[in-house]
Amino acid sequence: MAHDIRAELNFLPQSAQKVRLVIDTVRGLNANEALESLRFANKRAGVDILKLLESAVANAEENFGVSRDDLYVAQIFANEAPTRKWRRFGARGRFKPILRRQSHITVVLRERGS
Repeated sequence: MAHDIRAELNFLPQSAQKVRLVIDTVRGLNANEALESLRFANKRAGVDILKLLESAVANAEENFGVSRDDLYVAQIFANEAPTRKWRRFGARGRFKPILRRQSHITVVLRERGS
């Protein structure tokens, strides 16, 4: 029976829209190919997603005894986290909101059927 190995990264201080650009490149790949792809990703989110994927692979090997060669990225998605809101006052008494967006990332690995 195949297990779903999950790992989550919560409150990453980057917008989900920017994170999804990197996530879309690794969806459906083998775990080893995804790790190699993320090592050379030219985006800031690539470093955080790489650490998350390495954690998920380590969980699979340690807790479930699954070889990393048999794993693939079944699901990976980024959702919006709560937005931190700041105020800045502009000219003529106007109000300039500053939105600091955050994201939650979830990765699900599965074992390839033989």
